[in-house]
Amino acid sequence: MREFTSPPLASAPPVGGLADVVFDHALEDPLRIALGRKVDGEWRDVTSAEFRDEVLALAKGLLAHGVRFGDRVAIMSRTRYEWTLFDFALWTIGAQVVPVYPTSSAEQVFWMLYDAEVSACVVEHEDHSMTIGSVIDRLPALRRLWQLDSEAVGELVAAGEHIDDEVVHRHRRAVTPDSVATVIYTSGTTGRPKGCVISHANFMYEADTLVARWEPVFHSKRGDEATTLLFLPLAHVFGRMVEVAAIRGRVKLGHQPNLNAAALLPDLAAFRPSFILAVPYIFEKVFNAARRKAETDGKLGPFDKAVEVAVKYWDAMEHKAFGTGPGPSAALRMQHQLFEKLVYSKVRAAMGGRVRHAMSGGSGMDRRLGLFFAGAGVLIFEGYGLTESTAAATANPPEQTRFGTVGRPIPGTTVHIADDGEVWLYGDQVFQGYLGNPKATDEALHEGWLATGDLGHLDEDGYLTITGRKKEIIVTSGGKSVSPSQLEERVRDHPLVAQCIVVGNDRPYIAALVTLDSDSVEHWLNMRGKPSLSPADLVRDPDLETEIRRAVVAANTLVSQAESIRTFRILAHQFSEEHGLLTPSLKLKRKAIEQTYEAEVEALYRA
Repeated sequence: MREFTSPPLASAPPVGGLADVVFDHALEDPLRIALGRKVDGEWRDVTSAEFRDEVLALAKGLLAHGVRFGDRVAIMSRTRYEWTLFDFALWTIGAQVVPVYPTSSAEQVFWMLYDAEVSACVVEHEDHSMTIGSVIDRLPALRRLWQLDSEAVGELVAAGEHIDDEVVHRHRRAVTPDSVATVIYTSGTTGRPKGCVISHANFMYEADTLVARWEPVFHSKRGDEATTLLFLPLAHVFGRMVEVAAIRGRVKLGHQPNLNAAALLPDLAAFRPSFILAVPYIFEKVFNAARRKAETDGKLGPFDKAVEVAVKYWDAMEHKAFGTGPGPSAALRMQHQLFEKLVYSKVRAAMGGRVRHAMSGGSGMDRRLGLFFAGAGVLIFEGYGLTESTAAATANPPEQTRFGTVGRPIPGTTVHIADDGEVWLYGDQVFQGYLGNPKATDEALHEGWLATGDLGHLDEDGYLTITGRKKEIIVTSGGKSVSPSQLEERVRDHPLVAQCIVVGNDRPYIAALVTLDSDSVEHWLNMRGKPSLSPADLVRDPDLETEIRRAVVAANTLVSQAESIRTFRILAHQFSEEHGLLTPSLKLKRKAIEQTYEAEVEALYRA
């Protein structure tokens, strides 16, 4: 199949902007719990009326400090309540938000603020202020800087107390669906980041479509309160889409700034979301932590058996949903029921206990991992999208989830596969273009169609599978074209592997560099009675090399011999954003990695 269209369920409102819903909800149901906010270690409910009042007061303060309609204001922070507050206050007065990853370097920050001509900036803490300060002499447009951890909200609210409500509402009424809501910079894996111009209409259409199609799965059970804990970075379009959809869809929203398990798991237990939205990395971490605990408790055999049962159970359920099988056998249902209390309920408890559904995006998720979670009682809907498509363009439907694919086009969206295999998208969520970069815009947009740069194919039911990036295709010296992503993802399925990069451009064969997951390796050493080893000694451990070789062999089963990984090298340290080897969204910077590890790559090809 070359093209598939899903009929629309929603349309962008003909008037107004993103902030209107805050005021509408407060008027319709002022006592409804809209958000959860963590204060002094405890979660506190925020009603729709309270949130409206906070947004209005902050909007006044922004006006008092000179922020005007159309101004661009940057936010550099982790995911926290104040980000959402600033987003909606800025949208209330027609300002445009420029999100900045909190881990961005000074030069990255400079480029985004300079390119977007940012006039004011909100940062989280003193380190961020110092980052801005180091480049401020090259930012002539920047006039204001507020620091969240230095009472920025209180300062702004106090400054705006003299401004009448109607002044804010005049600004709000001037916002139209075509007004620019945000300029989100791409991760810049192959060059300088480009600013994606996304309108209020783009966000409203995207959020309302997802709510209309997937709202039933937001609940743990019929009739209960829909809640989600947002721990994705709000600097990323996925996180921003979750924020907007939660506010518009009346889903209670909480924020968690730390992705590490020590901070995240207690908040999942306390906030008890009914569904979550995450990247595959999170689900991998939950699974690997559960497996490590089982091994520590001497119950690895039963756990692995439970995994096999869950995978087989949901594979049978999937076949039944598509009319290609009868569903699980009586014996498989009995086995599944046995492991419900022993294993599956404990996996769900690690996510707060109420989660029954989740959405995954940002990168590909292994089919087997998806089947396991579904069999364990958490159905994950994998989707696909870009910053340029305001997050999701495709997603798996609740009633017919096909693991290993990124689903069908979301309602109102068309997916087209070009002659060279590139995925093209068409829909009302497609962005307006790149800020100040008509050449790049013309290369990406073709009469409303977005050329994604991703390669993929549609099956007979309209489900999309992503197979790689056009720019990342490796061509060996023998002329063989290889897409590295599926090999890398399969190697990463091994619990000891943190990252994998496949190399081989203009080389005689394919090879790989592999980094290690420190928590899993520590557990692996302990369970085998091995002493702790230095990174240099660890990568030479023959037993560890054997484990990693198993991961490589498993990956090679996906491809032909000519495309397979012939050899690999284990590295002592992970690729990091700090060293310029990852983007803020944790994508590999391939050229930078190959340059940094040039000697290691060369060694892979020595006779």
